[in-house]
Formats: sequence, C-alpha cells, structure tokens
Amino acid sequence: MTPDPTTPRPGGPYGTPASGPPPTARATDPHGTPAPDTPAPGTPAAAPRTGPHRAGHLRASAPARPLRPQGPLDRIVRPLHPLLPGRRPPAGAGPGASTTAHDLSVRHRLLLVLSALLTLSLFLSYEGVHGDADPLRTSSAPAVLSIDTALYALDQAQRDAGAAAPTSDFQKQISVAAQSLAAAAGDGVGGPAGRQALQTVAGLITVYAVKVQQAQLQPADSVLREAYLSYATSVLTDQGSGIQARLTGLRAQQRAAVHGQSSFGAWLWCGWTVTLLLAVALAAALLETQLFLRRRFRRRYNRALLAAGTLLTAWVVTALLFTVWTHRGMARTRTLLDRPLTGPLITDAGRNTASYLAHTGFRASAAVWILIGGILLMALAETGLRRHIDDYRFRPR
Repeated sequence: MTPDPTTPRPGGPYGTPASGPPPTARATDPHGTPAPDTPAPGTPAAAPRTGPHRAGHLRASAPARPLRPQGPLDRIVRPLHPLLPGRRPPAGAGPGASTTAHDLSVRHRLLLVLSALLTLSLFLSYEGVHGDADPLRTSSAPAVLSIDTALYALDQAQRDAGAAAPTSDFQKQISVAAQSLAAAAGDGVGGPAGRQALQTVAGLITVYAVKVQQAQLQPADSVLREAYLSYATSVLTDQGSGIQARLTGLRAQQRAAVHGQSSFGAWLWCGWTVTLLLAVALAAALLETQLFLRRRFRRRYNRALLAAGTLLTAWVVTALLFTVWTHRGMARTRTLLDRPLTGPLITDAGRNTASYLAHTGFRASAAVWILIGGILLMALAETGLRRHIDDYRFRPR
C-alpha cells in the first residue's frame, strides 16, 4: 500500500524524530568525496576534538622560560634601569629573548660609576686627615714648644734679675727667649697677626732686659734700682699687656690650632663611612659580575675582574692603615701639648712629637696614588667586560 504523500509523517515533515539535535549536513566536493561534517545553519559549533591521532587538533603551548635565573644584581639594579640605559631586548621579542647585552651594559656602567665615586670619596677622606699632618709636624707643634721655651726662659731670667751685678745666666736666658720667639715666628704662629704679636713681644723683651741691666748697675739699696726692677717686672708680668700674658694668649691660640688639625670630626667620620660603604658595594658588584660571567659564558675566572678585586682590597686597606697610623700620632701629639711643659720636659716633648709624626709627609704624599689606583681600577673593570660587550654589540640578529 502506497502512502499518501500529502499525509504528514510522524515526528516532522521529513520523518525525522521530533527530539534530538538536527542532523548535520554532509557536503561533497566536485568528485563526490564527502567533506568533514559541518553543522547545519543555525546550529552551534561543536567543540573541536583533541587527541594525539586527530589531524587538526590544537597543541597547548608551554610558557616560555627565561634563559637563566635572575641574579642578585639583576634584582637590585632593576629599579635603576631607567637611570642605567642599555641594550634592552628588541621591541616585540618574546619573554624568552636574550638579555645578555643589557645585563653586560648595566654591570659595566655600575662598576665604572662605583669606582669613580669610591676614588673621589677615598681621596677627599684621606686628604682630610693627612692634609693637616704635615703642617702639624712642621709648624703647629714646634710653635707651641717654642712659646713654652720662651716662657720658661723668661721665668728663669726673672729669678736672676735681682742679682747685685749682671750675670751670664740672665743674658743666656734672654737670648734663649729671643731665639725661641724667632723660631715661633718662622713657624707662622697665628698668621700675620701672630707674627705682629711676636714682634711686639720681642721689643718688650729688649726693654725688659735693658731695665734689669740698669737696675743691676745701681747700688743695692738705691731707690733707682728698685724703680728699674719694678718697671722691668711690670713689663714682664702685667696681666693686660705684659710679655707673659701675650705669650700665654699666643700659646692658647696655637694649641687650638693643634686641636683643629688633629681632631677627627663629624665630617671625617661621615666621609670614611661613605668610603667604606662604597668599597663594600664595589667589591660585591665585582663578585656578582664574576659569578654572572661564569654562569653565562662558562668561564671560571675573569682575570681582569680578579685583578680589580685584588687592587681594590690592597688599595683601601693601605689607605685605611696609613690613616689610622697618622691619626694616632696626631692624637698623641695633641695630648702631649695640652699640658704645661717646663725645663727638660720641653726637650722630651719635642723628641716624642717628632717620633709620633714621623713618616707623615710620606703618607700624605701617597694621596696621588689614590687617584692612580682609581684609574687602574676603572681600566681593569673596562677590560674585563669590554670583549663580551663588543661580542654582543656586533653580533648579527
């Protein structure tokens, strides 16, 4: 029995089930070969099938890893990259692009900057101590001892001033006082004002000696003798304008100059603290750069960087030892000159001062070697990295 074509079939006009997804249309190419199933219009696309045997499946790409782990210097200088421009990876390069050229440039600049700053800081700090050592040895300390000698000689002359007749001891003490003042003037006591004061004192000593000699020529009970001696004593011991008062003031000024030259003030402490911190930072940068080159280029040692580290250690340690020795001698000299000196103590103090400040001139002249050492340090850092920088600079991309 032939079905009536006008009668609707169960489930739909084409006899397909009413429930379930619509069938997919199979397209054929011109040769009759069926194409892969494609969803019918209006039907959501099915998720692509994946599997090792599916011809068109998509492979999940693994995240790119950096070529090497980040070193400690990379993490330290990364915030400073805007201040330290270098060869960054090209724009559009992937996360695994090489950063060797940029890393070398950053380390190169950092080593040169630290070397220059350390050289400047070490030179200024060294000069702050040794720049005053030679003037203390040749001028300030001898001037204090000369003034002490003059005061002691005048005190001894005053004891002989009451003799009945002129004595050789009195003349000897006056000569010693005059020679000591001339030596103090040669040492530059107090600058121009101090030399003018010493000339005034020298003139008063001449007046004092003449009055004492006139008194000694008078009879023992003469009123004129007493007048001459009284005037001579006032010239020597007057509190306002006497010889001893003037010399005591000059000695106080010169001791203040000794204190200023031998003190280790706040600025010197700050300078040496900064110098030591820069030295530690440069040593750490040299070590990290050596480890970076060893890790990246498989070279155990970089001779130029090792030489730079050795030079840095010897350079800073030598300057530090010279500074400690010089400052210790200056401190001992200051302590020695702070107390009153008389008689044989003056001679002993002069000998001890010379021993305390021995070789300070040689150590002060070593300041020029700080500049030479800084230049050598920068040259070694440049030599140690330049070959690698040039290799990456001219490497074709």
